[in-house]
This record gives sequence, structure tokens and C-alpha cells, in this order.
Amino acid sequence: MAIREILQLGNRELYDISREVSVEEMDYVKGVIQDLHDTMMEFRRKYGVGRAIAAPQIGEKIRVLYMNIGEPTPFINPKLIFEEDEMIEVWDDCMCFPNLLVKVMRYRKCRIEYRDEDWNERSMKLEDDLSELLQHEYDHLDGILAVSRAINGQSFAFRGEMR
Repeated sequence: MAIREILQLGNRELYDISREVSVEEMDYVKGVIQDLHDTMMEFRRKYGVGRAIAAPQIGEKIRVLYMNIGEPTPFINPKLIFEEDEMIEVWDDCMCFPNLLVKVMRYRKCRIEYRDEDWNERSMKLEDDLSELLQHEYDHLDGILAVSRAINGQSFAFRGEMR
């Protein structure tokens, strides 16, 4: 079990763009995926929230996401596709700023294409909260934080203080 430090808002590394990984790196990638799982589960234990995490949040600049909403799902070299323009307004949170919420606009539906741990090509359609979740995590791969997507200057609240 390797619980890693989650980089916090203000850390310049969070703004770096991550690189794709190759099949030859899968032993290393599988170790990162295990660390993502362990780190997210510890965050969930501590804060009571946490459904997904991106490798850059633990300082790994590779294009890997990990989601666990009942079943562990790693996304290796993911690509998001938006087939519709419908947007939703959501309060976004992040492990990099655990008590801050940010109001953002996200696509209501998306599709994610990726490789699994066995390097098989996969695709998944997502809607509503899962679509928002994967868009948030995907942004981390491109060095984008939710605070950069805030709708306006009044789009911030501390957890438990929204009205």
C-alpha cells in the first residue's frame, strides 16, 4: 500500500501537461494505478468523498486516471469526445483543494476512449455526474484546475457554506 501526497492548489506542477504512456511502461503504470487507488481510498476515509483521481495529482505526469465507484476503473491515455453541446452547471470539488467548491460549466454527456490495464482499447459513455467527474479528472492531464474554469468571481464556496 502506497499512499502518496496529493499536490495542493498553488503547486506549479499541477499546471504541467502530462505525457502519454507506452505499452512497454505498463509495469510502472500498474504501480501508479495502485498508488492512485490507495491514495484515493485514504482521502475518502479522511474526507468522506472521492470517486476519481488523476496521476498528476500525485506528481506523476502521465495520462492516467483512476475511478472507483464500486468497481476500480483505470483509464490509460484517455481521450474525451463531446458529441452534444448541452452543458450543465455544477459545484466542482477537488482533492487538491478539499474544502473549496467551484461552480463550473461541464458537458452533460461525453464519451471516453482509453486503454485498460491489459492495453485493450475501451470506450465508455458518461452522463451527468460521471460526465462531469471524468471531465474534471481529464483536465488535470492538461494542467487545468477547476478554479480556472470558474463561471465568475462569485463561483467559489467552502464546503458546507453554499446558499
